[in-house]
Amino acid sequence: MNEHELITLVNKICQKHELDASNSLIPILQEIQSKIGYIPETALKKVSQNIGVSPSHVYGVATFYHQFRLRPGGRHTIRICRGTACHVAGATDIYNTLLKELEIIQPNDTSPDELFTINQVRCIGACSLAPIIKIDDEVYGRIDQKKLKIILDNLKEEYQ
Repeated sequence: MNEHELITLVNKICQKHELDASNSLIPILQEIQSKIGYIPETALKKVSQNIGVSPSHVYGVATFYHQFRLRPGGRHTIRICRGTACHVAGATDIYNTLLKELEIIQPNDTSPDELFTINQVRCIGACSLAPIIKIDDEVYGRIDQKKLKIILDNLKEEYQ
């Protein structure tokens, strides 16, 4: 999507919420993200202009809520369970390994090769299989660093 198309889309979305735009910031951002997959900086600025709030306020809302992405996501989404059972079973070590293996600097971010996006979630709902990761729609239970490396290597091979 080029910049002109992006601005047109943002204007159209904001106009739908025109009667109560300043109270509709979250739905506006949600709709932009649902159409594009993330919220580019240009869109944040345009939303600010359209609804009459400061750019820092729009940015603050977009970065406060974990549902919003300010960068495109990777081809694969990895969700790591951070619930109690997974935490006790070693999820922190798995998470740190993911960050290192994928060269991801910030939590809930995308790898430099844009293959993987990591999201921490409160619970995947399969506590008896802790620790758990979910890659796209596939759940991997009783994950350890060795299994994780094999899974990541297999996924990376698809794109080489």
